[in-house]
Amino acid sequence: MSDLKYDVVVVGSGAGGAMAAYTLAKAGKKVLMLEAGRNYDPVKETPMFQTAADAPLMGAPTPDKDFGYFDATVDGGWSVPGEPFTTAEGTEFKWWRARMLGGRTNHWGRFSLRFSEHDFKGKSRDGLGADWPFEYEDIAPWYDKTEELVGVCGTNTGLDDMPDSAPGVLQPPPKPRVPELLLAAAAKKLGINAAPMHRAVLTRPKDIRAACFYATHCGRGCSIGAAFQTTTSLIPLARATGNLEVITDAMVKSVDIDAQGRAKAVTYIDKATAEERHIDAPIVILAASACESARILLNSKSERFPTGLANSSGQVGKNLMDSTGASLGAVIPALKGRPIYNEDGHTSNHLFLPWWGHEAQANNELDFPRGYHFEVGSGFQAPGTYYPASLQGYGAELKQQAKHDYGSGVNLSLRGEMLPNENCYMEVDDTVKDKWGIPVAKFHWQWSEHELKQIKHGLETAQAIFREMGADVSASLPAPEDAIKKGGEIIHEVGVTRMGSSPEDSVCNEWGQTWDCDNLFVMDGGVFASNPHKNCTLTIMTLAMRNASWLATQLDKGAI
Repeated sequence: MSDLKYDVVVVGSGAGGAMAAYTLAKAGKKVLMLEAGRNYDPVKETPMFQTAADAPLMGAPTPDKDFGYFDATVDGGWSVPGEPFTTAEGTEFKWWRARMLGGRTNHWGRFSLRFSEHDFKGKSRDGLGADWPFEYEDIAPWYDKTEELVGVCGTNTGLDDMPDSAPGVLQPPPKPRVPELLLAAAAKKLGINAAPMHRAVLTRPKDIRAACFYATHCGRGCSIGAAFQTTTSLIPLARATGNLEVITDAMVKSVDIDAQGRAKAVTYIDKATAEERHIDAPIVILAASACESARILLNSKSERFPTGLANSSGQVGKNLMDSTGASLGAVIPALKGRPIYNEDGHTSNHLFLPWWGHEAQANNELDFPRGYHFEVGSGFQAPGTYYPASLQGYGAELKQQAKHDYGSGVNLSLRGEMLPNENCYMEVDDTVKDKWGIPVAKFHWQWSEHELKQIKHGLETAQAIFREMGADVSASLPAPEDAIKKGGEIIHEVGVTRMGSSPEDSVCNEWGQTWDCDNLFVMDGGVFASNPHKNCTLTIMTLAMRNASWLATQLDKGAI
């Protein structure tokens, strides 16, 4: 390691950590980034052009590659060797971790939807959960800056669940596919508007990145940088300033404090040597992912903070939330036998169905609070390893049937808001440690009636849309408790170090600055006061840019 003196130590290299490091480095601050995973070079390591035939088992998921052989998470997944987590009795919870430079941004879906005025002040509207300590208008300019920097494609829709971006910020979206247009027409009959999905995929070249040319699925990573990940954008751009140094394979164990209770150092395990190391840290930013940052705080116990650092409120680990998830599919007769052509696009849905029920909820016409949206799976996609039960026979007849039915399936995936509840939280397990000797996270989880009623409504709505599309939807729907995904399965876990207006019931203020320790910040999804149905990464990056910019000005003033 060099002899640099650091202004800030950032733990984590994903959405929050990389954005914070980039923002501070651009502001002239010396930044050290600690990443628990290995170094990763997407330019050299991304399998951009291989087909399923080039992979073992046709690329199918396996226990060590949960999203398939080509998925960009090279080290990590639902389980990490030597780094377990535990669950309380009766709890089903899944925790996805990516032990690699760039974290989950190498793998994520790139959906980039703004939270709206409804989302930041939900408690003021329905009395549930917690409000954020600022309004939408306070963060709107930062959304513009983040979307422009990241490179988000989409359009301004004027819909109340999709706040508009400033003119010229969004890149043009790809054209809708035929099944998506059919879906949009059917949904419109039910009073539901479709809209272009906002996605962090370049349709025009930007800085050191190229535009998407519709190769293979974005979950593999992107060697040309068209699909946003910090390893092709924020990290190399921050390094180019000369103000960022990165140490990989650095498993952070704790944040250490001085006699006044301020952060003074970070202790980590050098995974290559298994040696414990200490880095002096005038300012610490935790952005290791929500539950990992909370684990670090809970493990940073001292005489001054016996229940964990920055935990005088008792809220570290509490208010654990994930997005709700469920799906329903149907075969659409009108899509059978249509001419086959290249319909790849940027691999994910070009249109989706944003939440349409704010007015109905305001009028007490729905039996559940908050909203959801539908993501769409459709089109001529590369055939997988499955064999649909609808196909019968063999030889030329079977081949012709498969060709005729190809692309006629449409799937709607629900992603909805979850409210915090007292049964969903994490703590550290007093009896189990990982291979580095660090106590592991232990999860408690239980969906509430709010989420189950939301899932019921979503399944019934999806069924009604498919009926309008001409599908046979006579089969009975699954029960909500059977249809809903497990906690953590959508990989949107947030809230465990939430921000607020009072140190009595929150961990951080609106800048991600912990109430108990003014030189300790959290800049990942842990700070979320609620978990709107929109995918969380855009807002993680936006908050990190905003809050790191504020931190830079405070450092310039000598205020911290």
